Amino acid sequence: MYIVREIFRAKPGNAGKMAKLMKKAFKSDKSARVMTDMVGPYHTVVIETEVESLAAWEQTMKDYKAGKPDPNMDEEVMKEMANYNDWYVEGRREIYQIIE
Repeated sequence: MYIVREIFRAKPGNAGKMAKLMKKAFKSDKSARVMTDMVGPYHTVVIETEVESLAAWEQTMKDYKAGKPDPNMDEEVMKEMANYNDWYVEGRREIYQIIE
């Protein structure tokens, strides 16, 4: 089992908007959590999800890059997601293995 964190530093005024959109986008994923900064770099939005394997995560990324729609995501949310790249300055991904 792995935890994947997508970490974005939003442009000023966009962190709340981005967090709300990500909350809607990941609504069907029960493991997903959307977080915003309390301390540290301002305007930070983190989306944390759990995946069974790196192979499963890689397949999800391939589907995303190929433009294959997420069957669990509302069509209106998918349209809104088209604009989120304009809302942040930088981003990174962290992947952690859960030790059981």
